[in-house]
Amino acid sequence: MIKHLVMWTLHDKKDALEVKNTLEALKDKVPSIIDIEVGIDFSRTDVSADVVLYSTFADQDALEAYKAHPDHQAVLPMMAKVTSSRQVVDYHI
Repeated sequence: MIKHLVMWTLHDKKDALEVKNTLEALKDKVPSIIDIEVGIDFSRTDVSADVVLYSTFADQDALEAYKAHPDHQAVLPMMAKVTSSRQVVDYHI
């Protein structure tokens, strides 16, 4: 199993709910996603990210299929527009 975590800082925190809804909608569109959870930070500290994606895939091939999937690719321009930074961690469980 693979866990795929992504954290974003947004230009405008008002975009957080749209980001959450857009990312969560991928669960019904991308077959290789086993589970997906998107959280919006409420602590708002200087070191907090604004949005986090926590997702699960069967293996590395499934993660790569997700990354290449047209519905995931369609989200990337919107994410690039609303985010100022992004951090990713992928690990085996």
